[in-house]
Amino acid sequence: MSMQFGIMMRGQFPEGENVAERFAEMMEQARMLERLGYHSITKGAHYSTHPLQDLQQIPFLCRVAAEAPSLRLNAGVLLLPLHKPLDVAEQLGTLDIMTNGKVIFGCGVGYRDVEFMAFGASRKLRARRFEENLTAIKRLWTEQTVTMKGSHFELKEASCSAKPVQKPYPPIWIGGSADAVIERAAKMGTTWYAGPNDRLDELVSQVETYKRALDAEGKAFPEEFPIRREVFCAPTREEAYRLAKEPIMTKYKAYHAWGLGRSRPDAKDELGQPFEELLKDRFFIGSPDDVAEQIINFNKRVGMNHIVMSMHWPGLEVARSMETMQLIAEEVFPRVQQGL
Repeated sequence: MSMQFGIMMRGQFPEGENVAERFAEMMEQARMLERLGYHSITKGAHYSTHPLQDLQQIPFLCRVAAEAPSLRLNAGVLLLPLHKPLDVAEQLGTLDIMTNGKVIFGCGVGYRDVEFMAFGASRKLRARRFEENLTAIKRLWTEQTVTMKGSHFELKEASCSAKPVQKPYPPIWIGGSADAVIERAAKMGTTWYAGPNDRLDELVSQVETYKRALDAEGKAFPEEFPIRREVFCAPTREEAYRLAKEPIMTKYKAYHAWGLGRSRPDAKDELGQPFEELLKDRFFIGSPDDVAEQIINFNKRVGMNHIVMSMHWPGLEVARSMETMQLIAEEVFPRVQQGL
């Protein structure tokens, strides 16, 4: 499979910004991405993001489908333990019908207590709920009626009224970095979806874990292997660093406060580091040559072939991220395809 390039549209903005205006700019971005030859658009799913404003995932992706009909749409990631399986199956099934089979079902366990509590879930039960929900969703998508009792739902001859166009169902990308998540991805998903924060050496060892887990399941390495990364490109490395530094640090201070860097029991929390340390072997930031070289290096080391790029952080002007999108499409895409 040739390299696929996607964009993560965070849709998170500082307090006080006019989100309706920002949304209009994001739709302009979506149309531009389609023109430039990108392959996918991803939207994350958080709730209660104060002090940031945010837009909800499924309605956002429905609108993107109308603006950029050729792009694949990734729910990346839907926080599965917060929800009920019949609802998720029908929502995503509907979106897959509306796009004639362009949905990617990204899912993860989540890590924020404010979200678990608001939905009557808990961190302690998140793995169990995730597995029950995913099992139920796959059955709802492939069976006429389903009878199944879970810890937080009961399906009694329940049917999914909106079965997806993709057969047997949309690709299931399971996101997260803990070993248990990687093993679960091998067992239950189409692929493991590597996150934005782990350094290259950590990724190499995670891919080994994934390969061992696939072997145990008797499965081949997936044809499509996605990874999410923070990406920023400018004509020179110095300019890229200057423009990206403050907005990225704003985002990573929030991640650090939310406890994301501590989601793996054995890992030391590195997300609170200074920018220059944070980006080493982690983000794709610099000139077109720098970014292409970093992507090729990651591909050679870990084999990922669908990069979901975050190019917008709270406080960065949308115009700047659009310049980066254009520069990457015109200068980085050809360098990467040539280098591979």
